[in-house]
Amino acid sequence: MNTPDIWQKSSYSGGGEGNACVEVAHRRSHVAIRDSKAPAQAALSVPAGSFTTFVEALKATPSQT
Repeated sequence: MNTPDIWQKSSYSGGGEGNACVEVAHRRSHVAIRDSKAPAQAALSVPAGSFTTFVEALKATPSQT
């Protein structure tokens, strides 16, 4: 059975319509990532552990804003 992905927008989706961000969908062993402005385009899929490491590294990096 093929179930549709449940996409979640980033909490940093910006102003306006909130579509200036990425969306993620959790799959069995991977995380899919797509551009919210082009949801019909291809999504990037990475192993869940690698995605977790990436997000933790981003959290540890000082903000440049």
